[in-house]
This record gives sequence, C-alpha cells and structure tokens, in this order.
Amino acid sequence: MKYMIASDIHGSALYARKMAEAFRREEADRLILLGDLLYHGPRNDLPEGYAPKEVISLLNGLKDRIFCVRGNCEAEVDQMVLQFPVLADYALLEWKGRIIFLTHGHLYNLQHPPLLQPGDILLHGHTHIPAEETWGRENLYWNPGSIALPKAGSSHSYMILDEKGPAWKELK
Repeated sequence: MKYMIASDIHGSALYARKMAEAFRREEADRLILLGDLLYHGPRNDLPEGYAPKEVISLLNGLKDRIFCVRGNCEAEVDQMVLQFPVLADYALLEWKGRIIFLTHGHLYNLQHPPLLQPGDILLHGHTHIPAEETWGRENLYWNPGSIALPKAGSSHSYMILDEKGPAWKELK
C-alpha cells in the first residue's frame, strides 16, 4: 500500500489542485489528510488561491480514496459539505508491525503524546513544519509539513509512505 500524507490545506484551491496532481503522479493508493482542510483560522493569513468551495469539490472528487482526521480549524458544518469522514480526532494505521497514530497535532503531540508502545509512530500536521525525529522509548514522530502555509522557511510539502518507508517531498 502506498500512502500520500498531507496536512493544512487551509482552503487553498491552488495548493489543493497541486496536491491532487501530486497524488495522481505518485500513484498512491490512499490520500491521508491530517486536518485543516477548508479554513485558514484566525492565526494565519489567507493562503494563496483561497477558495474553500473549490477545495470541497476537489476533495469530494477523491472521497473514495481519502482517509482524514479533524484539524483545529474543522467544524461540524464541514462534514455537511465533505463526503468523507472529517471529524475523528485521531485514527490508527498499521505499518510494518507498528501502529501509526494519525492526528492533527493540536490535541496529541510531542508535548501531549498519546499512549503508544515502543516503536510506534506519532504522525501529525498542525505545526506546518516537516519533521522526522525519535522521541520517548524508540518512538518516531513524523510531520508532512503544510500543503498551503509552510512555516519556518520550509517548502510546501507532503509525505509518501510505502514499504520502503517515509519520504518527504516538495509540492510542485
């Protein structure tokens, strides 16, 4: 199974289109979205190409291939317009005998980690900064960065996860 993992679209139709193009180009089986799909939130400027209704249409066109968790900018009304589940605070994915705890990052993160077994993986967005590090007792932390609003000098980015492991990629 090949996964494309992305976070923090924040309503940018421009970057959502680029993400969808990368998803097709990568020939991934599933698109995992780590929240903050439609809105920019009060702490962020409007992203380039801000058009949430276009993002809705684009994501609904991929609904059968999306696996998603809720970000801090998601609201219950978003579930009324998106045709795939978006309100779970976390999800679990098994990969190579490890559990990957998928979440946005505003509830569970390195400062407030979920209960995981040694070797399990915490995967979240929210910071808008790509990351890969070891923490706790042999646990891994991964962050794909942000599709639309990268921070700390990082680029617009996503991750690919397949049998070879994780790979961070710049969105073009």
